[in-house]
Amino acid sequence: MSEFMQASHVFLDNPATTVEEVLSFLSEKAVELGIADDAVAVLDAFHKREEEGSTGMVNGFSIPHAKSTAIKSAAVIVVKFSGEIADWETMDEEKVKTAISLLVPGAEAGTTHLKLLSKVAVMLMQEDFRSSVVSSSDPEAIAALINKNLEEE
Repeated sequence: MSEFMQASHVFLDNPATTVEEVLSFLSEKAVELGIADDAVAVLDAFHKREEEGSTGMVNGFSIPHAKSTAIKSAAVIVVKFSGEIADWETMDEEKVKTAISLLVPGAEAGTTHLKLLSKVAVMLMQEDFRSSVVSSSDPEAIAALINKNLEEE
């Protein structure tokens, strides 16, 4: 998975202020980047997951994820916000400032999805990973950091 995360999938200073704006942005970008072929279906998949429970985590991060047949290939999209997403429910009640989004084809829901989610959750437990992502304004560096962590067992 060393080249799995691409710098072109990192977006900085995104102006979104609500969960809905974030999920819509992610769905549209998935189509623009060639990850998916139907933004509405991807948005529906994000909504379905959020209805099961918030994907807001801790320390200002969220992990929105979508599984859908509209998604052609598994991908990660990272979005850093220019402000905060105040309406994203989190485990520590901190406002979300960064989303690490997972997009997975429906057929890979039990395999690729679980592997990616597990690895990203482990990344978010590491203070050095979180602080590196938060402090970086370099999409290449953020992508490389995620790729490095995806490779680790």
